[in-house]
Amino acid sequence: MKKQQSGFTLIELIAVIVILGILAATAVPKFVDLSSAAEAAALQGVKGGIESAASLNYAHDLALEAGLQNGTSQTLDSCTTAEVNSVMQSALDATEYTVTGAGTAAQGVAFDCTLTQVNSTDTVTITLIATTTTTFP
Repeated sequence: MKKQQSGFTLIELIAVIVILGILAATAVPKFVDLSSAAEAAALQGVKGGIESAASLNYAHDLALEAGLQNGTSQTLDSCTTAEVNSVMQSALDATEYTVTGAGTAAQGVAFDCTLTQVNSTDTVTITLIATTTTTFP
């Protein structure tokens, strides 16, 4: 009685390796390029956070002026990283992001600044609402 051998032939193994090589050659470039997409998404996320913080600061300022709340709102009337940081819960890392722009705005006026991602030099426009320091006991 002859024992039947089982397993793959050399041709079958080479065919599988060739197919895997073709799949890898088409998939790798898609994964390598994800870093730039991730940086762009991070920039959009920071933009959203800054705009939300500025809107909350403006709402708080209005509530203080109306006497509905106690406390102090922060001044946000120009395009500087320091002023944006004053309304953020966590300050922007200056080695990663900068805020620039020209001029100042009066209270309640929306103005645009440029948010730049330092390592990629990608930029987005952020829209802020100007506030002045308001304190209500």
